[in-house]
Amino acid sequence: MCYHNAPMSTADRIETLKTEALAAVERADSTAALEEARVRYLGRSSGLVEIKKSIGSLPVEEKKTVGRSSNEATRAIEGALREKVERLAAEEREARLREEAVDVTLPGVPFPKGSFHPTQIVIDDVVDFFVGLGYRVAEGPEVETDYYNFTALGIPPGHPARSMQDTFFLDDGLVMRTHTSPVQVRTMLATEPPVYVVCPGRTYRRDSDPTHTPMFNQIEGLAVDREITLADLKGTLAAMARHVFGESVEIRLRPSYFQFTEPSVELDVSCFLCGGRDSSCKVCKGAGWLEMGGAGMVDPEVLGNVGYDAEEYTGFAFGFGPDRMAMVKFGIPDLRMFFEGDLRFLRQF
Repeated sequence: MCYHNAPMSTADRIETLKTEALAAVERADSTAALEEARVRYLGRSSGLVEIKKSIGSLPVEEKKTVGRSSNEATRAIEGALREKVERLAAEEREARLREEAVDVTLPGVPFPKGSFHPTQIVIDDVVDFFVGLGYRVAEGPEVETDYYNFTALGIPPGHPARSMQDTFFLDDGLVMRTHTSPVQVRTMLATEPPVYVVCPGRTYRRDSDPTHTPMFNQIEGLAVDREITLADLKGTLAAMARHVFGESVEIRLRPSYFQFTEPSVELDVSCFLCGGRDSSCKVCKGAGWLEMGGAGMVDPEVLGNVGYDAEEYTGFAFGFGPDRMAMVKFGIPDLRMFFEGDLRFLRQF
């Protein structure tokens, strides 16, 4: 027996293509699969496009029917595609949100708490003390001229006092400042007395051992006014020491020599660990005292160099190493620990 299939009409082909296309759109489970279905059923080589191209060769009575049916099929497929695109996009967006969801009930990751460097703690403490007395903070360049670093302070070229400081000399008569005293000179040249300033900053000398580094911090202060005496200096230093090291600390002044002060003294504070009662103390080595810095009455020559009348005005100046003060305050054995950046050390402050 032989079976012959009747040829499919154009209307039937359109309906079949539409049915297949709608089913393919419905089966698509991704935007990529949906794009594949669009190309297959609406692309340039699709069956519907072929039918539309052949409309011109159809009998007149079929042209209108086939044209309308093919357009309706195209619109139905395009509508299904748009709807499915929106649905898939929403599903993919929800899937992404589920994958990337953040549980807001989880505890956050704590940021490590920062801390101040021990030297900065002392600098801030000393500066706050003097600002509270009415002093203002003054700063200056770290690369200085020979004049401001030495000559204006009564240390002319060839003076023996220059050999007391291992200086970094640069070109064109410049030096890395060996102390913050040039800031005092610059301040006095720019300011009429009275002058009360505190000058923190970095200084440089060619020195490196457990208690010295090539770069170190310094805090200097200057007070110039009428009738300032050595007693004023002693009272100021005693109050500063109690502020930094505690109310029980005692001070003593020892005669010393600095080219730009006369008389000159060294400031010692009583040992915070043993109070001078333990001959085996590791901090003061049994001496009972710890050296803090130098001070003195401003030499009249220095006042004259900046145009002040030394007959009318007197003043005192002082200079401390906050690194050294921090070593004493916190019991730090080696100055080089300040510059190693070891977090185990720095987090203790």
